[in-house]
Amino acid sequence: MANKINKKTHKAPKRYRSTFMHNGKRYEATSTVDQKDADKRAAIKEDQLKRGEIGLSGNMSVKRWAYEWLETYKKPAVTTKSYKDYKAQIDKFIVPSIGSERLIDVKDIQLQKILNTRAGFSTTRAKILKNTICGIFDKARKSRLILYNPAEDLELPKTYSGTNRSITDYEREHFLKVAETHHAGLMFKMMLYCGLRTGEVTALSWSDVNLDTKLLNIANAMESGTEIIGDPKTTAGVRDIPIPEAIYKELLIKSKNTGPSDPVFTQPTTGRRHTESSRQKAWKSFKKQMDISMGAVFEKRKAKDGKMRMTQVTSVVADDLVPYGFRHTYCTDLQEKGVPINVAKYLMGHSCIKVTARIYTHITPKAIKDAALRIDDNSKITA
Repeated sequence: MANKINKKTHKAPKRYRSTFMHNGKRYEATSTVDQKDADKRAAIKEDQLKRGEIGLSGNMSVKRWAYEWLETYKKPAVTTKSYKDYKAQIDKFIVPSIGSERLIDVKDIQLQKILNTRAGFSTTRAKILKNTICGIFDKARKSRLILYNPAEDLELPKTYSGTNRSITDYEREHFLKVAETHHAGLMFKMMLYCGLRTGEVTALSWSDVNLDTKLLNIANAMESGTEIIGDPKTTAGVRDIPIPEAIYKELLIKSKNTGPSDPVFTQPTTGRRHTESSRQKAWKSFKKQMDISMGAVFEKRKAKDGKMRMTQVTSVVADDLVPYGFRHTYCTDLQEKGVPINVAKYLMGHSCIKVTARIYTHITPKAIKDAALRIDDNSKITA
């Protein structure tokens, strides 16, 4: 770039240069003031290079590389929800612990200590943190910023694995009782009787509901953590599901005065399609009504304003009763009705039959009872 002309002298100002070497490469800094200023600028630039503030090198801070990795390699390739998960791990665990450290100085013990903070928590969440750490340092090694990956031998601390379960007969009884009057009753029954994921039931429009053939066409899902409606979780998620008689008449009544693009399930106050937040609120309300139906204990207690109000003091509904359990129940119901596992795989939208098999191999009280009846029948024959 040409030097700017001084308007008074009509000459280009003198430019002073100061050069230095860093990692075998020559750098320079310039100044129009004097040589001392150029040398000062060069010293600052050299210090920034050493601290990794300029360019990509092992001297850059872990914080800077972690966000570089996130924006360059993850953001374009993952869902918004996954991006937020990665960012949360960096913000909450990595940056506070080693964010100011140089990339080349990080040791495996430091990373293991960060991962150990997830001891006693969910295995899933611990794995997300581990994958984030491993991804950051593995890419740094492959980019030749560091000689070895200090995260390659990380071990998960002791965590607990959450298990999705079917609802019990007792829970089903009270679930159906509450569903008769609750504003979100049909939405949750749809999950129970059709095995839909939460994102799938939220994304349903009336164009997806064929009341003539009694089929649901699942072709969309609301992306977790967003209000974006896109493709289902996997290509196997695109499927047609029979609408059972248990909900057919309710859907028929609900479909009156609706258009093809209208959402099937809406927020009670706004009439708009449910968001993840409003759906969670609906479940919280529904679960509370189930709790009351199942015998939750209330007492009159003084509130903060000094007035006596009925306050719930004992809950009887199970903590692990969540909407995803209805989908699990649907699969178990298919098993108990004798539906072949390959058909169940399709109806569940599983991409791998092993996932379906994990549910199909569960032992239910009905399966034990049926086995007892068959054993009795066999004993009568042999006798």
